[in-house]
Amino acid sequence: MWLFTTDGFYSAVCARQGDGKKNQPVDPDRMMVRARVREHLANLIKRFPDELQGAEILKSAGTDYAYRLFVLKSVWAVILAKLAEETDYDNFKGAVGRQQGASGNIYLGALHEVWGVMHGLQSE
Repeated sequence: MWLFTTDGFYSAVCARQGDGKKNQPVDPDRMMVRARVREHLANLIKRFPDELQGAEILKSAGTDYAYRLFVLKSVWAVILAKLAEETDYDNFKGAVGRQQGASGNIYLGALHEVWGVMHGLQSE
């Protein structure tokens, strides 16, 4: 699952069992939340300190998502529900711009590019 929020972009998948390395079976009760920008995961931990207490941002060299953290699927579901409940804007990219300010310009630019690509899927 890809998740774009005002705090950042995440790719969330079931974690693998054990140390999470390749060729391990999937752990259906644990999520690996990945990000390309470390600050995006730090924002998530800051926003949900109770749910993510003790979560550690790990750096994974040579992977397509350099940063990741592990969380129980039940905790991830709570975070997703809270994100939905807290939505109070009518324009997502505008909300990102207001929340992140100038420091979020690269993320906001990427969102505009994603919007354009996805707009291409829409039939007139």
